[in-house]
Amino acid sequence: MKVAMVSEHASPLAVLGGVDAGGQNVHVAALASELGRRGVKVIVYTRRQDAQVARRVRLAPGVTVEHVDAGPPSVLPKDELLPHMAQFAAGLQRAWTSQRPDIVHAHFWMSGRASIAAGRPLGLPIVQTFHALGVVKRRHQGSRDTSPTERLAAEEALVRSVDRIVATCTDEVFELTRLGAHARSTSVVPCGVDVGTFSPHGPTEDRPNRTRSSHGGRRTGGAPHRLVVVSRLVERKGIGNVICALAAVPDTELIIAGGPDRAELGSDETAQRLLDLAASNGVGDRVELRGRVERAALPALLRSADAVVCVPWYEPFGIVPLEAMACGVPVIASAVGGLIDTVVDGVTGLHVPPRSPERVAEAIRTLLADPPLRTSLGRSGAARACSRYGWDRVAGATLDVYAEVLEGAGARTERVARWRA
Repeated sequence: MKVAMVSEHASPLAVLGGVDAGGQNVHVAALASELGRRGVKVIVYTRRQDAQVARRVRLAPGVTVEHVDAGPPSVLPKDELLPHMAQFAAGLQRAWTSQRPDIVHAHFWMSGRASIAAGRPLGLPIVQTFHALGVVKRRHQGSRDTSPTERLAAEEALVRSVDRIVATCTDEVFELTRLGAHARSTSVVPCGVDVGTFSPHGPTEDRPNRTRSSHGGRRTGGAPHRLVVVSRLVERKGIGNVICALAAVPDTELIIAGGPDRAELGSDETAQRLLDLAASNGVGDRVELRGRVERAALPALLRSADAVVCVPWYEPFGIVPLEAMACGVPVIASAVGGLIDTVVDGVTGLHVPPRSPERVAEAIRTLLADPPLRTSLGRSGAARACSRYGWDRVAGATLDVYAEVLEGAGARTERVARWRA
């Protein structure tokens, strides 16, 4: 089986932590790799961002990343990529004409738009995962939304044009229905977590009694409790709400991982705003900005936390809460988007309203005051992550979607049955 996976801005080879590098990159890399492990041939098409990188790069057995020329070969914000998508689509069509895939799986709306332009003339079936919807972003960010003005109309057109939509959570299904999607053309397949890497078993980062951080201030005594936030440093992720909540939670340190490399935090405007906010709330000595944390070091950091806090204003899915759950750590999460599905309130973590530092502080105090509750939530979270969200399960559900689409497109039944097996 040959799958063309299209991810125009989120390369599976990218270093995570930047403004436009996060969950989608992880999702595409992990899904493609698991499909490759099952014998599927996958080519991930992404926009060239570096003139020195080879056109084709092997990601995993059976998986290749192909860089498509579209605009300057440099890093550009994803909201500036639309003018280059016609060139991107032309590159896809050339590639698919010479090496025809069985099915196309587009990730994000611009990838979908380019895939329709390239794939429809070739008669290719197209599956779409949005990862985020412009209508939701506009609702929460208003005038601060920097998406191209064409996005909303393009997404409405896509839901009526693709052969199948893969939503990552049940909340997204309602949004897609409002855009005109039919229930029979929408399937729910969540994002996943590497339960081999993220598990309760493994090293835990030390929590020294005395530490110094050049960017996060100095803590003169070891805090009995630790909270961890892992996130891109963007406003909608709610990091400022966690900092404000910390003012009502004594004897607790907050580690924030994400953003640029630690050495660059001093020149990062968002990082400095967060540090200023911490100082103004009297918690500057208890907040540490780590900057970008290597993925290999992330499980140990998560395991060191009494709780992981993930309180975005909105969230299409959210992989970090799953990673924390898989590590056996309770999660405090906004009751939004995919977090409603993954984090079970009172079972694997606690839900709070978005943009509510008071409720975040209340939830933190509840967990920190009750070690048996933290243990219970952590164990349940690990069991839920392992049983429902392992990438083998996610890949299997994705293959089921591909098979249904191909059956509808007239693929031979015996070939489809073999792929599903």
